[in-house]
Amino acid sequence: MLSLKLPRLFRIDQVPQVFHEQGILFGYRHPQSSATACVLSLFQMTNETLNIWTHLLPFCFFTWRFVTALYVTDIWNDSYSWPLFVYMGTSCVYPLASSCAHTFNSMSKNARHICYFLDYGAVNLFSLGSAIAYSAYSIPNVMVNTTFHDYYVPLAVLNTIISTGLSCYSRLGFAAGEAGSFAPGKALYQAGRNVVSSHGKSMVWGMAPRRPQPAFLLSSSLPSVLPESPHPGLPAPSQQRPHRILSRRTYLSLPRFLEIQKPGLCKMLRVLAFAYPYTWDSLPIFYRLFLLSGDGAQNEAALYHQKHTAMTLLASFFYSAHLPERLAPGRFDYIGHSHQLFHVCVILATHLQMEAIVLDKTLRREWLLANSRPLSFPQIAGAVLLCLIFSLSNIIYFSAALYRIPEPELHKKET
Repeated sequence: MLSLKLPRLFRIDQVPQVFHEQGILFGYRHPQSSATACVLSLFQMTNETLNIWTHLLPFCFFTWRFVTALYVTDIWNDSYSWPLFVYMGTSCVYPLASSCAHTFNSMSKNARHICYFLDYGAVNLFSLGSAIAYSAYSIPNVMVNTTFHDYYVPLAVLNTIISTGLSCYSRLGFAAGEAGSFAPGKALYQAGRNVVSSHGKSMVWGMAPRRPQPAFLLSSSLPSVLPESPHPGLPAPSQQRPHRILSRRTYLSLPRFLEIQKPGLCKMLRVLAFAYPYTWDSLPIFYRLFLLSGDGAQNEAALYHQKHTAMTLLASFFYSAHLPERLAPGRFDYIGHSHQLFHVCVILATHLQMEAIVLDKTLRREWLLANSRPLSFPQIAGAVLLCLIFSLSNIIYFSAALYRIPEPELHKKET
C-alpha cells in the first residue's frame, strides 16, 4: 500500500524571521519547501491550511456563479451586463490568487514576497471591478452623468495602481531602492551562506559579538535546530562549513526590509493601501445609505449594501488587530486566528456585495438604460488593461529588487 509522507512542521524559533506571524507559534512549514510539499500541505493541518481553503472553496463558488451567469446571458448583445461580468470575473481572481499565495509562500523568502505581491495586485483588480459595477448599477440617481460619475472609474484605476505599489512597498520599504546599487562581494555572500552552518553558534560580529543576526538573512535560532535534524534534505553536521565573521560595517550596508524593521508601520501602510481605494469605490454607496434614505426602489438593495459595509469593517478589524492570537499566543495557531477570520469576513462581504449589485442591476435596468451613459467596451477594457499593466509593472519592479538583494542558501528544498 502506498503511504504519503506529509512535510515536517516547525516552531516559530526554527524558521527565518520573515516567515513569522504575530501570535502564531507552531505549524510553520519548511522555509524552502518544494512545490510538491506546498501542495501536500493543503491536506495537512498547518497554520496556513485554513487560510488556503477559506479562499479556495469560495473561488470555486464564485466561478460557478460567474459561469452560470455567462451561460444564461447573450453576452455579445447584452452590453448592459458587461460591467457585471467584469466584476464577477475579478471576484474569482482574488480568492484564487490568495489561496495560491498562502499555498506557495513557504518556497523561499523571495517566493513569499512575490506571492503576496501578486495577491495584492489581485485584490486591487477586484477593487476596480467593484468600481466598474458600482458605476454601472449602484450609483445614486443624483450622481448619474455628473462630473463625479465621469471621473469615478478613471480615478479608481489610478487608485489601484497606487495601492498596489504602496502595498508592495510595505513589505520591502527602502530595501527595494537600495537593491539597485547593492553589490555584495564574495566574502559577504559566503558569510551569508554560512549563517546556517554555525551549528548552534551565534553570529560573530567584528565589534559587537552579541548583536543579533540581520533579520532578512535568518532568525538567530534557525542554525541551532535545522543542522541537528535528521530530516531529509537538511545538511548533516559533518557537511557544515567553518564559521565566518560578518562585520558590523557589512551588516549596516545591507538593504533592510520595512516589514521586519517596523512591522507596525508596515501594517499601517498596507491597511491604508487597501482602505483608501475601498473608500473611493464606496462613496456612491455611502451617499445612498446615509443621505438618500427615501430613494424608492434603490432601497431594496440597501440592506445588502449595509451588510457588505459592516462585514468589510469587521474584516479590516481582524486584519489589523491580530486578535485573538495576540492575546493568547499559540492557542489559535491552526484554527481561529485573525487571518482566517479575515478571510471568512472578506468572502461574506463579497457575497453580500454581489447580491446587492445583481439586485441593483435588475431593479434599476429601465431607469439606467434611459438616463445613464453606459460604459462602453473600450472604456471597460481600457480600465482593466491599464490596471493590469501598471500593477504588474509595480509587482515586477519590487520582485526584481528582491533578486538584486543577495539571499543566502539555507539548505536543500524539502520534497
